[in-house]
Amino acid sequence: MTALAQTPVRKIVRAISDAAERWSDADFPPRVRVTDRIAERTGYSVPVVEYALDRLFLSITANELEATIRGELGSVEILDDFAVRAGRPDAYAAPVGSVCVISSRTTIGVAIVPAVFALCAKCDVVVKDREDSLVRAFFDSLAEELEPFAKAARANVWSSGGNDAPDLTAFEAVVAFGADDTLSAIASRMRSGARFIGYGSRASAGYVAREVLSDRTAAAAIARGAARDLVLYESEGCLSLHVLFVERNAALSVQDFGALFAAALEEANVEFPIGRRDEGAIAAISHLRNVAAFRAAGGNGAVFANENADFAVVVDQPPSEPPPFLPRTIGIIAVDGPDDALAYLRAHGVLLEAFALSGDRADLVRGAVEAGAVRLARFGELQHPLVSGDHGGRPRIAEFIRWIDKSL
Repeated sequence: MTALAQTPVRKIVRAISDAAERWSDADFPPRVRVTDRIAERTGYSVPVVEYALDRLFLSITANELEATIRGELGSVEILDDFAVRAGRPDAYAAPVGSVCVISSRTTIGVAIVPAVFALCAKCDVVVKDREDSLVRAFFDSLAEELEPFAKAARANVWSSGGNDAPDLTAFEAVVAFGADDTLSAIASRMRSGARFIGYGSRASAGYVAREVLSDRTAAAAIARGAARDLVLYESEGCLSLHVLFVERNAALSVQDFGALFAAALEEANVEFPIGRRDEGAIAAISHLRNVAAFRAAGGNGAVFANENADFAVVVDQPPSEPPPFLPRTIGIIAVDGPDDALAYLRAHGVLLEAFALSGDRADLVRGAVEAGAVRLARFGELQHPLVSGDHGGRPRIAEFIRWIDKSL
């Protein structure tokens, strides 16, 4: 029996929501202590870390948690009362059991959301924390809200494959974030029959339609949103803007929009200052800027950047070149329509998590869906997914329960 087995789901949800509300306060002492540690670990500036913590904890509310549970299981009380079967009269629902969540290096608090839903499913949860101990500090707050969390939710730091790492064969489910080879290695250490919930490497894209480019004010608003999507978390993570498509033959040219985007980036850099960068990233951005400037001198495209290589916007990037995947750096691909964008993504094997669209034109939506995007978003909201939304195309809580056949 799990530590939360006898605790009503609504009581679990309320405790999680109350703890998250405390953590949404920038002056909450445990959050104050952990913020600088996160900034030191990631290299992100403190305003970026504060933004990430706000987005994470403000989204974890009782209403959002309950809406997700109802949407996936049919009833909030499904794990409390076997008589409530949510459209499954032939089966009971029960926690999958013990769950291990292995967080990624970059995304701040990425392990907290799956851990929260595993706890809502009444599972016992162990999280591989990062050196900043964010998850452990949040779990301490959970235990203050509801005593059973002290046993149900644990977080530790360990090295992959080290003697301090837990035995993955002891878990009924493992959630992991990381590169595909990392996920394969983790899955190979699990016992047969256990559930593996892997979130591999993905990217996000944006598409600016010509209708928006008929109005300079509207285009500038899109540019500001796209700039925020690019600069947050130094363009790391699956929800950062990595490639931007802009339609030709509009009142504003692709180069005009590039200039608006570069101006918006200058503003975004003030709101979210640049964090720590290694010499390799600076050199790579400088090289990309110089190559693009040489090409522009020959009449092909344009580049907006500064001498410090703080950012770079390459306008009319050749479709033969893949996305740069560098901090605060992006290539704008000029297209005639969504089919061109789809061809580019397929040619370079870009797996999409999210697609930001400037409007709901039918062919844009259809193209984004065909490109494999898991989520469609407005510009400026790529980095703000709903807790109730699927991540990586997977449900939030359904994978943490098991259905027991009622045939007796």
